[in-house]
Amino acid sequence: MSQPFPFSAIVGQGAMKQAMVLTAIDPGIGGVLVFGDRGTGKSTAVRALAALLPEIEAVEGCPVNSARIEDVPDWAGPKSGKMVKRPTPVIDLPLGATEDRVVGALDIERALTRGEKAFEPGLLARANRGYLYIDEVNLLEDHIVDLLLDVAQSGQNVVEREGLSIRHAARFVLVGSGNPEEGELRPQLLDRFGLSVEVISPRDIETRVEVMRRRDAYENDHAAFMKKWRTKDMALRKQILAARAALPALKTPGAVLHDCAALCIALGSDGLRGELTLLRAARAIAAYDGAETVTRGHLKQVATSALGHRLRRDPLDEAGSASRVARVVEETLP
Repeated sequence: MSQPFPFSAIVGQGAMKQAMVLTAIDPGIGGVLVFGDRGTGKSTAVRALAALLPEIEAVEGCPVNSARIEDVPDWAGPKSGKMVKRPTPVIDLPLGATEDRVVGALDIERALTRGEKAFEPGLLARANRGYLYIDEVNLLEDHIVDLLLDVAQSGQNVVEREGLSIRHAARFVLVGSGNPEEGELRPQLLDRFGLSVEVISPRDIETRVEVMRRRDAYENDHAAFMKKWRTKDMALRKQILAARAALPALKTPGAVLHDCAALCIALGSDGLRGELTLLRAARAIAAYDGAETVTRGHLKQVATSALGHRLRRDPLDEAGSASRVARVVEETLP
């Protein structure tokens, strides 16, 4: 099938879908980390969300999806200046990818002999203005993790070889998935994900039957199935676009800022990234709900996904991070 599974047709997994919608409203939230069972729709959700978003406008032939002709990198060569529409990129970063494949390869011999900056763009270039998806992110090699940390911090990919330097924009929503039983994620990379959610396989027969029913319809009655769910996907697209437009005018009372700080202090989260992400996520969900002002209720809706992965370990507390956040939220923000 050429069309991804519709986002609205994904059964259950409300927390995962909410987190992904929020990053579509405000990519500055910083991406989504999804930990849990295999086969729970993680990669399906990423591709489905990207497919329902409007196409991006980019300079024709630009390898980094530049939105303006003046943003096209020098090494990309002459471009027509014509603008074309492209689907929102979703790029997979495989575990075994080499550094050159991720950041791009610079042809030193050609550069030295011809005086040309011969650069072959990598996965980060293709992911610009889209999504970079990493399955089993907790098994990613350390040197690739270091590269991603640098790019996530600066929004630019820089490749330096033998005194030559190439750079290009690399801003994307990072989506990682994995099974926590197979290894932990490095704290530095964990902190770069704005939101985190845990997914589990459905435990009731009715839900599992509905998953099978919808998948069967998608594969065997594709046209009718896509037509049925297209209306809901288009309604969701309109809601996301309306939320994007509403964000700048959204009011954030001082009491909400106080609640953000009080909650993060009560949870013992390190640094200020927790407050900033919590606030951005609360603003995004407020805009999504059509509210004019951010409220304590919006903070409560996103607190677990924004803060659950930022908690210090407490050997005396056997509760999971989600339960700890929920308990502290009720105690701090009654």
